[in-house]
Order: sequence, then structure tokens, then C-alpha cells
Amino acid sequence: MDWIADPNAWIALATLIALEIVLGIDNIIFISILCGRLPPEQRNRARVLGLSLALVMRILLLLSIAWIMKLTEPLFTVVGNAISGRDLILIVGGLFLLWKSVHEIHNSLEGEEEAGVKAGAGVTFASILVQIALIDLVFSLDSVITAVGLVEEVSIMVIAVLFSVVVMMFGARPIGEFVDRHPTIKMLALSFLVLVGLVLVAEGFDTHIPKGYVYFAMAFSVGVEMLNLRARGVRQASALRLRKAIEEEAGKP
Repeated sequence: MDWIADPNAWIALATLIALEIVLGIDNIIFISILCGRLPPEQRNRARVLGLSLALVMRILLLLSIAWIMKLTEPLFTVVGNAISGRDLILIVGGLFLLWKSVHEIHNSLEGEEEAGVKAGAGVTFASILVQIALIDLVFSLDSVITAVGLVEEVSIMVIAVLFSVVVMMFGARPIGEFVDRHPTIKMLALSFLVLVGLVLVAEGFDTHIPKGYVYFAMAFSVGVEMLNLRARGVRQASALRLRKAIEEEAGKP
């Protein structure tokens, strides 16, 4: 813990915490979408367990840095691209995220009844946790490799991961409830996950897409949708006032 007296180490810690929180946004969105398929009384427990799994995975990966470094060694070549263990995890995780996001979009558009889901709540809860664990592995690997590339002290990495996951735990419930209340936001979130899945697959094939562009596009889209929600709220309030005025006029003798 010699780094405590080093100002540069504190700057690195603050930077890493900010990056970990930003990288965790994808994880929160995915967990919120999945938990939305559970009965209301189970959703918060699933969010907490899902994020706890993410925390455990990240710390275990940080404590296995030697193994993480081996994951970057090429295993085989596909069309001139060297594929490592990390690349395989990113490709499989990206494809899973693409499949799951498209599947959720299809269900939202088709309006599937979820009576069957509620009837098998126990099995569904377990399957949701398995899906969360799978994608947590992918996001955790990305998060840990980012941390390893920025700092050398394992303790700094662990503190940053702990702080970011605590922030994610506090933010997961309001974000999840907000997404559940607004179908257009849910569709936008699923579209983000499709984009993230494509980025993960591209990263797996060594095609690097600057994440700043991706997150800027996501933030811009959310900003536009917030304006749309505000405009719809104003229109609904105006319509309600007009209806009340008409009813009051009709009730006058």
C-alpha cells in the first residue's frame, strides 16, 4: 500500500473508478432488461445477486492477472487474424448479447404473454442468473483488462472495482424501474445492447472501435429520448387540462 502517499496513484484511482462506472453502464442495462422479465417481487433480488456476481468475477480475475495475461496469447488464426482466449470470450459474449437483445426486441414487438414466465418463476429466476453470470464474465474481462492497462497496483484495481460496483448497485434499481415504465426507453436500451454486442464481436476480431464514439452516440440518443418524453408529458398535461375544462363547461347550467 505504498501508493497511498503518491498523488499520481490517487489520480489513477479516480480515473479508473470513472472508467469502471462508464464500462458498467452496459452491464446495468443488460441486468435491468433481464430482471424486467421476473415478477416484481424478485427483480431487486436478481439485480443485487447479478451485480454481486459481477463483483466476485472482477475481483477473482484481478487476482488472476497472470492467467489474464495468458488470455492475450494467440491460439489460432482465422482469415489472417490471430484469435486469443480473450478474443474467443469477447466473440461468444458478443454473439450471446446480440441474440439475447434481438430476442427481447422481438418479444417486445410481438407482445408475448408472460404468464408462462410467472408460472415458472423459480426456474426463470435461476435461468436469469445464469444469463447474467455469462454476460458478467464478458463485461468483467473487459473491465479488468482496462484496469490492468491503466495501473499496476492490484489494490488500486480492487478499490476501483469495489467502488464502481457499489455505484452500480445503487443505480441499478432506479434505472431498471425507469426502463420498465417507458417502453421506448427499453427499446432504446436493447438497441444499445445490440450495438455493444457488435462492438464486442469486432473487438474479438481485432477491429477496434473507439468506445468514446459508442458512448457518445448512446448519450446523444438518450438525450433526444428525454426530450421526447418531456414533450409527451407536456402534451398529455395539456390534453388533461383541456378535458377538465370541457367537462366543467358541460356541467354548468
